[in-house]
Amino acid sequence: MRYPPEHKQLTRERVLRSAARALRRDGPEKVAVADVMREAGLTHGGFYAHFESKDDLLARAIESMFDEVLANFAKGTAGKSPRDALREYVSRYLTLAHCDTRESGCPIAALAADIPRMNVEARRAFESGSARLASAIAHVLRELHVPDAGAAATSLLAELVGAVVLARCAGDPATAQRLLEASRSQVLARIA
Repeated sequence: MRYPPEHKQLTRERVLRSAARALRRDGPEKVAVADVMREAGLTHGGFYAHFESKDDLLARAIESMFDEVLANFAKGTAGKSPRDALREYVSRYLTLAHCDTRESGCPIAALAADIPRMNVEARRAFESGSARLASAIAHVLRELHVPDAGAAATSLLAELVGAVVLARCAGDPATAQRLLEASRSQVLARIA
């Protein structure tokens, strides 16, 4: 049976989505190639047609996560004033729903503690993706005439990530909600 020309790329994307979910949900040490392939509806044998190794898969999955995050950021900010775009982004980021969906949420909040123990390629992919996201935020801040928008974006991103990480560590949903609300109100007050 002959496959259409785009079949290999579509299959690769399916594997990357599966790997990205597993990586965010379980961490790099628990990602198993056989499980990723099974979740993608494929056999383990087809893995090497797409990736050189598990390390290659994880680095490409990290790139894919950031591509998705940036596409969602662009979609969520399109057609809005810079202030409204940033307010919506912050409001969506600092929610219990985001905390509860680690497997599809921000890769920075999901992987920050794991990245230092991963291979150089994965760390580079993470660093590049984080910088791309900070740059997208900085672009919006520049439109708001925020001085030193690059540094402000990095700081804002660190605050958002930190709030989500702390909320995920909270002992109960009410404590997590209070933490998220406090952070959200502080951030939004600064960009009012």
